[in-house]
Amino acid sequence: MIDPKRLRVLRAVADHRTVTAAAAALYLTPSAVSQQLAALEQETGHALLTRSGRGVRLTAAGEILLTHANAVLAQLERAEAELAAYAGGAAGEVTVASFATGIAEVVAPAVRGLAAAHAGIRVRVRDAEGDESLPMVLDGEADVAVAVEYRGAPREDDVRLSRVALYAEPFDAVLPDGHRLSPHPEVELASLAGDDWIGQHPGNPCYEVTQLACERAGFAPRLVHASDDFHAVAALAGAGAGVALVPRSALRGMELKGAVVRPVSGPRATRRVFAAVRRGAETHPLIAPVLAALSAAADGLTTG
Repeated sequence: MIDPKRLRVLRAVADHRTVTAAAAALYLTPSAVSQQLAALEQETGHALLTRSGRGVRLTAAGEILLTHANAVLAQLERAEAELAAYAGGAAGEVTVASFATGIAEVVAPAVRGLAAAHAGIRVRVRDAEGDESLPMVLDGEADVAVAVEYRGAPREDDVRLSRVALYAEPFDAVLPDGHRLSPHPEVELASLAGDDWIGQHPGNPCYEVTQLACERAGFAPRLVHASDDFHAVAALAGAGAGVALVPRSALRGMELKGAVVRPVSGPRATRRVFAAVRRGAETHPLIAPVLAALSAAADGLTTG
């Protein structure tokens, strides 16, 4: 009989590519993870992992087992949801991981709504960049992720996750107020091809969104300055250090000194935000109201 706990370990190793990283995500020691994998190989009678460079990858047998592991783990989530519903216990804690603007835009309003309609549900919020929250959900560190579409993100049809679209928003151009295009009511992205750029660090989903939009406009931005803090990005633009693209909601209420904001015409960057839970958990009596509250908070936020 295969132990489902060991299937979780197998999936973590498949996701993180190294035993050490999987162990950290699961709050286990690397030796404990190795022991669990060895026991799983003994249970199945197959080698499940092979070395690949400094990491590991699944063998063909491991890939087969992973497919079934995803189905089994999703079914276990559904079983827990049905048992919780049977017990009638819509009381407990739900951890939501979200990037900062997502917290301000939808998570905080959802917390307020839940306090009124579902007083038994306590929400614990964790600040996590858009590329960090999904692994947190898959590893069991969080119950719900509020995340951003980015290159390399789990696909919409990923069997491990159930997703709910929340909102989409454009990125606006932030220019020094003396910029040649600042008198224009809007700017074409291609017209900024020759400028110095201020952006996020590689790996940040906003970096990926900006790069893709510029590629579609026919150029690669010359990134001179990098910060993951939008206030810092706007301050650098105001100092004349370059131009930038910033999500519209991040600019709301921001005091801009020496910079102007202009909508982008033609190909433009758009941030698509969604909530995700482990597949099968979407009907859990604690998690379903949280998803509904996030959707209600996001209603009407899609712009541009």
